[in-house]
Amino acid sequence: FGLAVTGNSISLGSQIGVILLMGLVTKNAILLVDGALVAMRDGHNAADAMRIAGPRRMRPILMTSAAMALGMLPTALGTGMGSEFRAPMGIAVIGGVISSTVLTLLVVPVVFQWMESVRTTLAWVWRRVNGEPEVGIHVQAAEAEDGSAGTAEEGVAK
Repeated sequence: FGLAVTGNSISLGSQIGVILLMGLVTKNAILLVDGALVAMRDGHNAADAMRIAGPRRMRPILMTSAAMALGMLPTALGTGMGSEFRAPMGIAVIGGVISSTVLTLLVVPVVFQWMESVRTTLAWVWRRVNGEPEVGIHVQAAEAEDGSAGTAEEGVAK
């Protein structure tokens, strides 16, 4: 993105910057998903877990991304010897950090919730195919009516 805006072409230096960027983007996504998984272990569903994890993890994600972008600014603006090799790397990293941070904060929560619904559906199908008893809100709510178990809300937290 940054290379196109500045009119630079893809070079070896910019490709090195993209490799560096992949590590940062992966770290940011792991931070966000880990926060959601911790909230799910505390009994929240996927949507609520991501609503909790988003604000908690946004600050470290934004600080890391800002540090990377500001750290590459001298490289991108450099005019000294060898800057024709390093400047495209800095520009690629800065443009990539900005766009990937926005995408991390918008796309990862959506994909996480989608994958969690796929996982839940596949688990349900697996139980049905193998004849295992149903677990979850419906069975526990029926047990609560009989007085043999807790409430349906307690069943979600289990």
